[in-house]
Amino acid sequence: MVASAALRRLRSSPRLRHAAAAAAYVSYGSMGAASAAVGLEQSHDPNRLIAELAAAGRVWDARKLFDGTPDWDVVSWTALVSAYARRGMLRDARELFDRPDARRNVVTWTALLSGYARARLVDEAEALFQRMPQRNVVSWNTMLEAYAAAGRVGDACALFDRMPVRDAGSWNILLATLVRSGSVDKARELFGRMPERDVMAWTTMVDGVARSGKVDEARVLFDSMPERNVVSWNAMISGYTRNHRIDEALDLFMKMPERDIASCNIMVTGFIQNKDLKRARELFDEMPERNVVTWTTMMNGYLKGKQSELALGLFSGMLMAGTRPNQVTFLGALDACSDLAALCEGKQVHQMICKTTFQFDAFVESALMNVYAKCGEIGLARKLFDLSREKDLISWNGIIAAYAHHGVGIEAILLYEKMQENGYRPNDVTYVVLLSACSHSGLVDEGLKIFESMVNDRSIAVRDEHYTCLIDLCSRAGRLDDAKRLIHYLKIKPASGSVWSALLGGCNAHGNESIGNLAARNLLQAEPDNAGTYTLLSNIYASAGKWKEAAEIRSEMNNRGLKKQPGCSWIEVANKVHVFVARDKSHSESDLICGLLQNIHHMMRIVGTVPSDLVHVDEDVVSI
Repeated sequence: MVASAALRRLRSSPRLRHAAAAAAYVSYGSMGAASAAVGLEQSHDPNRLIAELAAAGRVWDARKLFDGTPDWDVVSWTALVSAYARRGMLRDARELFDRPDARRNVVTWTALLSGYARARLVDEAEALFQRMPQRNVVSWNTMLEAYAAAGRVGDACALFDRMPVRDAGSWNILLATLVRSGSVDKARELFGRMPERDVMAWTTMVDGVARSGKVDEARVLFDSMPERNVVSWNAMISGYTRNHRIDEALDLFMKMPERDIASCNIMVTGFIQNKDLKRARELFDEMPERNVVTWTTMMNGYLKGKQSELALGLFSGMLMAGTRPNQVTFLGALDACSDLAALCEGKQVHQMICKTTFQFDAFVESALMNVYAKCGEIGLARKLFDLSREKDLISWNGIIAAYAHHGVGIEAILLYEKMQENGYRPNDVTYVVLLSACSHSGLVDEGLKIFESMVNDRSIAVRDEHYTCLIDLCSRAGRLDDAKRLIHYLKIKPASGSVWSALLGGCNAHGNESIGNLAARNLLQAEPDNAGTYTLLSNIYASAGKWKEAAEIRSEMNNRGLKKQPGCSWIEVANKVHVFVARDKSHSESDLICGLLQNIHHMMRIVGTVPSDLVHVDEDVVSI
């Protein structure tokens, strides 16, 4: 028989034997099951088989057997309710739980309570908890966890105080809740009251104190621990890295009796946070095994370090290693494609995403729109937006940003209006991309109106990015006096380097020496080692024909040992990316390219596109 052949291939574990027999019972009925299970058991209790199927996750088979069994008991009933609750099938669990003929005990009630807690349905969990005819410590702990997961710290504390009996789990749940909420002093007081402290309690306390910035106190606690596990070591190392004490973190890391992947991931993250990509990569390469967090952390480190090529290469290596990307990994890969304007690679990543559930994620959709927009495919970005199943604020911001990148300000404003018509309120990100769209399109008056509406919207916290966009809006349009006055009235004092940089860029474009001097002085005060500031100020002097002053600025820059990052650009031709760095003529077709550029430059002069004073262009631009 087919059933007998299938059963012979089963492993020898009792659970699998029972589950197999139960499956046969469902498929062939009680007589067929009995004959199919010869050699396993002489007889089978249907209630036990239902419980085995439910525990194995075969909830449909368990329900079919349950419905065909006249003599079910509280064990099978509870097993089925638990299986539904674990799988998030709370409607089915509740329907079975509420049946008039239901057989329930405290375990049944707690199983449904746990399902509500896991789904963050705290009100439903609370109502069920109040109805419970009897409760055990597991029931109380489950309700405590529900409050904790919802951030209802006060309710958790009140429930804890009402508990007739507590176990170690009760104390640990509340301790972790207080730590997560930042109530470290209350956590410390609770820790002192604990009748017994296990390694979990000590570790939670070490982590909480370190997160509050008191790393030395955390170390004292760590050194006082009667026993430690790898999680304890990881918590202390993470405390050091989070507070930028990387050498102490490394010292402790080297002393660990045993390490897991999380230990190495913490150190890789610490190196990246301290902008030490070299040591991060060295540790990454030395790791005996890596998980998706390892790969994604290293990728994001390269992205933060403006090394998108390496990030994309790492993504490729991750796929070859057989590690499945998660949402954060895909977002990192898409960011790299956007930064490199790598359309071919972006499409390949898009194809991978289409085979996962992440294709419906709003953040992923927005990142995909950004890739296509940065690669010049605004039509594909719009198509992706229009085909989106459920548009939300992230999607709207993404498509508005796409049009902003292309300087299509009118369309961005129309989308902004349409977004509001569809019932979505703009957030701070919406206003950043809108102001950027107006800036790149020269829509000064429209941008000022949008900024005014944002200020009037009390729900929006005006940030430095908004002020920078506002100053850039006026500066690009040549309204430098207006921009200077706006800086004077800014709520943020002193104005940030990015604000002064926007004004300085406008002065460079429009040749305003006096305001440019003011902007440069303030920018150098905010960012004294910014080589770009010296370069822009030198260009402003050169625009005014003040070659001596321009040379002095360049000389001061050299004396300080500052060097502007060389300009870099790239273009993709026939699926191959060609990278060009300023003053680098190593490309095989460099002479031909320079000749074409010189010819284009000459033709631009003839039609009057290039100003006659462009002879002083930034020294970092390649000579032609």
